[in-house]
Amino acid sequence: MNSIDLFVKNWGSKNSMVPINNHDIEELESKLNVLLPDSYKYLISTYGLVHTPNVLTKTCDLGSDISEVQDFLSLEDVFSLSQLYEMGGMPKGHVLFASDCKGNMFCFKLADCASKQIDSPVWFFDYGLCTVKKVSDSFTDWLDEFNEL
Repeated sequence: MNSIDLFVKNWGSKNSMVPINNHDIEELESKLNVLLPDSYKYLISTYGLVHTPNVLTKTCDLGSDISEVQDFLSLEDVFSLSQLYEMGGMPKGHVLFASDCKGNMFCFKLADCASKQIDSPVWFFDYGLCTVKKVSDSFTDWLDEFNEL
């Protein structure tokens, strides 16, 4: 989980992070009928909801084309926004977990969360275009893109 630890060290705004109880994560998984990737669960159970305000500045300064992450969603928002975004036009079958500063979302596919996984691909929902595209083969690879900035 070195990628996750390095991501939090490099980008996390420490004053707002409180680890999330494993019982609460299991409750969310039950409500969504999914098994979230272990790598994601490690992040939120060890560090909490990571807020990364400096990612946008860095990606703009470097002219990077990666989609910047700003906030990891609360468990309540994971549940409610996943449903709300589907009603608003997002293709069905995704679990949102983080957002950028423009209302776009990062998510896992429900199909990838049907069984226990150490890691899962990350998808990006473009709110304006109502499209979902794969941005990384795994959650840790996705975080490493930011670690390499």
